[in-house]
Amino acid sequence: MSGFERYLTLWVALCIVVGIALGHFLPGVFQMIGSAEIASVNLPVAVLIWLMVIPMLLKIDFAALGEVGRHWRGIGVTLFINWAVKPFSMALLGWLFIGWLFRPYLPADQIDSYIAGLIILAAAPCTAMVFVWSNLTRGEPHFTLSQVALNDAIMVVAFAPIVGLLLGLSAITVPWGTLVLSVVLYIVIPVLIAQIVRRRMLANGGQAALDHLLAKLGPASLVALLATLVLLFGFQGEQIIAQPAIIGLLAVPILIQVYFNSGLAYLLNRLAGEQHCVAAPSALIGASNFFELAVAAAISLFGFHSGAALATVVGVLIEVPVMLSVVWIVNRSKGWYERGDKVSELAEEQR
Repeated sequence: MSGFERYLTLWVALCIVVGIALGHFLPGVFQMIGSAEIASVNLPVAVLIWLMVIPMLLKIDFAALGEVGRHWRGIGVTLFINWAVKPFSMALLGWLFIGWLFRPYLPADQIDSYIAGLIILAAAPCTAMVFVWSNLTRGEPHFTLSQVALNDAIMVVAFAPIVGLLLGLSAITVPWGTLVLSVVLYIVIPVLIAQIVRRRMLANGGQAALDHLLAKLGPASLVALLATLVLLFGFQGEQIIAQPAIIGLLAVPILIQVYFNSGLAYLLNRLAGEQHCVAAPSALIGASNFFELAVAAAISLFGFHSGAALATVVGVLIEVPVMLSVVWIVNRSKGWYERGDKVSELAEEQR
C-alpha cells in the first residue's frame, strides 16, 4: 500500500472540509455541475467514476476463473458471504439502526435514502483494494485473483437484481431504468474497456508494460475518487453542518457489518478446514466493498443531494482503518486458526 493510500481516511476527511467550504461559498458552481445530466447520469461524475473504476479493473484477469476449483472451500464461503449474507445483513442493520434506533436523530425525509445507500454499498464486493489486504495477510494470490474475477463476473448480472429486491423490501421506489443504466455504465462498459486495454498491453509489452500503465493510472484513480467526494460534500454540506452527527450514526451499521461478515467468513473457513492463507483474504473480501461503484450508483439513482450518496461516502471514510483492523485481527489469530481440527487434518493430508 502506498503512503497516499495508507492515509486515505485523512484525505477523505480533508475532502469533507474542502467540499463543505466550497459548497457554502460557491453554490452556483455546484448547481451548474449538478445540472450537467443526460438520462439521469451526471456527466462530470461519470468521467470521474470511470477514472476511478477502470484502473482497478485493469488488475483483474478473468482467465483466473480457471483457478476457482483449487480453493473451492474458500471460494464457496466468500460467495456465500458476498451474495447471500452481506447485502441482506446490511438491509437488516440499516432498518434496525437508521430506520428505528437512530430515526429521531436523522432528517425524516432522508431515512429511506440512507438505508438505500447502505444497501447499495453492501451489494458491491470489493475489487482492487482486496489485493492490498490480501498481501498484508500473506494471502494466497491465486485464490485472491480468482475470487475477485468471479465476484466481478457475478456482479455484472447480480448487482441490479439484489439492489432492486432489497430496495423494494425496504419500501423504496426502485428506478429500474436508472439502476440498469448504472450497471451498464459503471460495471459492464468499464469491464469491457479494461479487459481490451489489458490484453493489448500484455500482447505488446507484457506484464511490465501493464504494471507501468497501472503505476501511472493509480494516482489518477485516487484523485478522481477524492474529486468526487469534494463534489458530494459540496452538495451535502449544509445538511452536514446542521447535523454533523449524521456521519457517525451512518458509520455504526457499516462497522458492525464489516466485523460481522469478516468474522463469519473467517470462522466458516476454519470449520471447512481451509488454509489460513485462503481464509484471511476470504474474510477480507467478504467484508470490504466496491465503494467506487456504490458511490456512482447512489448518485445515479438518488442524486448528489441524497442521503444514499452520503451513506456510501461514509463507507469510503472508514474503509482503510477498519479493514486494516481486520488485517491485524486475522494476522494475530493465525496460531488459533491453525489449531482447528479440520485445518490441521487438511495440512497433514497435504504433507
